[in-house]
Amino acid sequence: MTRTDIESEIIRIFRDGFEIEHPEPDANLRDKYQFDSIDAIELLVAIENFLGSELTQAEKKRAMDIRSLRQVYDYVEALARKRLLFSEG
Repeated sequence: MTRTDIESEIIRIFRDGFEIEHPEPDANLRDKYQFDSIDAIELLVAIENFLGSELTQAEKKRAMDIRSLRQVYDYVEALARKRLLFSEG
């Protein structure tokens, strides 16, 4: 999985799940798109589905600091890297 794969999937999730057609990477999700806590939970479930594994409580807690789409990309990339390392060891 590449960064491009991650970005494409997250954009698809925003389009299909939240009806946000062209999200701006650095816009504040809450301010610009009225993204709320229920949306955040739905996004985490979609990320779990994309990664094919459940997030830990620590990983979910880390997501609370996310404010922009670019941060979502970084978050998912870090999760994907972590899971790749774990599957190798």
